[in-house]
Amino acid sequence: MELQLDGGSFCLILRFNSILPMYIHKEGYKPIAISVIIFAILNLLSFYFISAHFPIVTWLLLMASFGLLLFIISFFRIPNRTLTAGDNKVISPADGKVVVIEETFDEEYFKEKRLQISVFMSPANVHVNRNPLSGEVVYNQYHKGKYLVAWNPKSSTENERHSVVIRHQKGDVLVKQIAGALAKRIINYLKVGQQVTQNNELGFIRFGSRVDVLLPLDAKVEVSLNQVVQGGVTVLATI
Repeated sequence: MELQLDGGSFCLILRFNSILPMYIHKEGYKPIAISVIIFAILNLLSFYFISAHFPIVTWLLLMASFGLLLFIISFFRIPNRTLTAGDNKVISPADGKVVVIEETFDEEYFKEKRLQISVFMSPANVHVNRNPLSGEVVYNQYHKGKYLVAWNPKSSTENERHSVVIRHQKGDVLVKQIAGALAKRIINYLKVGQQVTQNNELGFIRFGSRVDVLLPLDAKVEVSLNQVVQGGVTVLATI
């Protein structure tokens, strides 16, 4: 772990040796820095004011706060992986579990039936989102909404969400980032007119959420319900 002072401002950057199988996403720098400061202050005060009289309480507080700090750091982890590529392959945009495979009528963009595959991300999953295929961004829209649990079928249309459509030579694909009961911030990096590359970062969602992928009806599904998938690795479908 490396601490840097840049122009008088405090910045925490986590750097892992190349031997370790992960690094920390840029979205985690600020919250991790704040968490480290709170951890340090809390435990310094605890050891100074409490340890002499209640040493067990001090050690319990240290272990609990250290566990929480490790969880926050792990939430922003990005594992080093060998990513899957293929022009006709739709790669999973997120880590998690497949919770929906069905035909649905899309009211937002296509105004017709599409094949929907949904991946639920728990707080323990990696939360970076990736482009499922290469192409041109032709639609990008943020929607305010509720914070229903992400596995609720109504979350696709009623929760806070961010939708993008990537135009591929074999058909348009809509990717919908959906906030869950714990996810309070959806981050999307794409813009209309942008040419995107398969597996490059699409965005990030904090603390549990869901991603829907809406495909042409003739797409061949390559996953099953309740299957655990990896973003950038697992093939959801071929088109």
